[in-house]
Amino acid sequence: MFVRVKTTPNSPRKSVQIVESVRDGEKVKQRIVRYVGIAMDEQELKKMVELAEHIKSKIEHQHNPTLFGPEEMAQQAIKSKSMPKLNDEELNVNLKNLEEEQRAVVGIHEIYGKIYEELGFGNILKNPSSAEILKHIVMARIANPVSKRASVRQLEQDFGIQINLQGVYRMMDCLNQEAQQAIQDCAYNTAKELFGQKIDLIFFDATTLYFESFQEDEFKQNGYSKDLKFNQPQVLISLMVTKQGIPIGFQAFPGSTYEGHTLMPILEKVKANYQLDKVIFVGDSGILNNANLLALEQAKYEYIIGARLKKQKTEIKKKILDLNAYATYPENGQTCLTAIYLDEDHRLIVTHNVSRAKKDAYDREKALNKLMEKLKKSKKCQAFISNYGYKKYLNIKGQSQITLNEEKLQEEAQWDGLHGIITNAKHLSPHELLEHYRGLWQVEESFRITKHDLKVRPIFHWTPERVKAHLALSFIAFCCVRHLEYRVALQHEKMSPEAIRQELIRIQSSILKDKSGQRYVIPSKASHHGLKIYQVMGLKYSTTPYKLISSKPKFHKP
Repeated sequence: MFVRVKTTPNSPRKSVQIVESVRDGEKVKQRIVRYVGIAMDEQELKKMVELAEHIKSKIEHQHNPTLFGPEEMAQQAIKSKSMPKLNDEELNVNLKNLEEEQRAVVGIHEIYGKIYEELGFGNILKNPSSAEILKHIVMARIANPVSKRASVRQLEQDFGIQINLQGVYRMMDCLNQEAQQAIQDCAYNTAKELFGQKIDLIFFDATTLYFESFQEDEFKQNGYSKDLKFNQPQVLISLMVTKQGIPIGFQAFPGSTYEGHTLMPILEKVKANYQLDKVIFVGDSGILNNANLLALEQAKYEYIIGARLKKQKTEIKKKILDLNAYATYPENGQTCLTAIYLDEDHRLIVTHNVSRAKKDAYDREKALNKLMEKLKKSKKCQAFISNYGYKKYLNIKGQSQITLNEEKLQEEAQWDGLHGIITNAKHLSPHELLEHYRGLWQVEESFRITKHDLKVRPIFHWTPERVKAHLALSFIAFCCVRHLEYRVALQHEKMSPEAIRQELIRIQSSILKDKSGQRYVIPSKASHHGLKIYQVMGLKYSTTPYKLISSKPKFHKP
């Protein structure tokens, strides 16, 4: 079995296929095992071939895992699809004798279930019952992220799967530190395999997750909250993703941890567990401190970090504000940049963007208008002294005299539209450095997906062990979501995780029973996008009704 690239005469189109050689008598022919997609340029072709190699590897080691317990009705509906279809005479049933017994969502388990197994998550827990429950809870989280209790109800009502809530909690207790590391090993190894054994950029960021509780412990602690939940305990979670947005690791910290202190533990973890030849860390200014930069350099890592321009030395700030020294981007007339050497090994790349400058000026004007309205309503200084956003624009004398600080306003205006990054990567041009830094949106988008699409917060668990287990299974769900999103974008078209989820939820099976107890399955109609998602995963979807292979369904109660 190998990956084949077929070119089209007089066209940039290149078709990527997985083929195998089969013998037909004395001749050897090539049979297409999987059609991967069409690439229109070399960059797209490289990604497509890497994905094809990844799929080929999985096909060669495939072991057809079951999606549900063998006695479950929903599993029977899925399993029966592969059975020989009945002819017209065998399907000749009296419709008056049929009644719908159940309607089950099958798209989530069929598609995300396959991704789940390909990523290796099916082997995390050794206990078969706990392993099965973990998979179901992850699928439920992807379909509709709610509490574990609500997930159990949803699995029974919408998926035809019945599990015990206490079994869910026992499963979570099995997600210990060893299992959590195994989960991240699966994520990292799959990503490395997917991208041709090469991960050269790691994007890093951290965010806070709050609890529906006001009780602190050694793990849940009050701290600076990015969700503005300052009176509720939280944890801080850091996340690493590739430049394609594929997650490779995470780590949780007590909620009072300063964001800048999260990089070194992650760095030590990366060095201990992963073999990385050369990698560039990309992060925002939240992790910018001397200790972190020194740690990265001692580990011989290159980095691209968001800079705090206003905190630079006076002579550097003068260079930053000298816009005459900036060169215009050839492809973008609104942006110009300058490169400033901080020393022999470090550069500060600063850009000035006209649109960003207008926005900065607008935001400041908006804040000033709001401030003036407040000044008209209240002359009490105390209302403004405690608000730094207002205080920096004001001259306050005594308890009653407040005036605008015109000098400060002019000083602020000088920085409109400016943004900078600090790097020790000598081999990259300023343009390349900026392109890499722009990729940081991947991890920011990842947090948006985990917080909003997968609703990893608020957290309803109380013990540190359960909280970490919750984060681990949420990370599994996130890995599945991101991998499918990447493959759909590469092989079909760009679709958001929410759009993919909606397509798969609509793929259902109606299970009908006649008076004799025989059951039949009528698959729902799939949309164009739904069919393409199945095609991306190498699965066929048919709306042809079929007979259920077992007439006595039972539910598994771990």
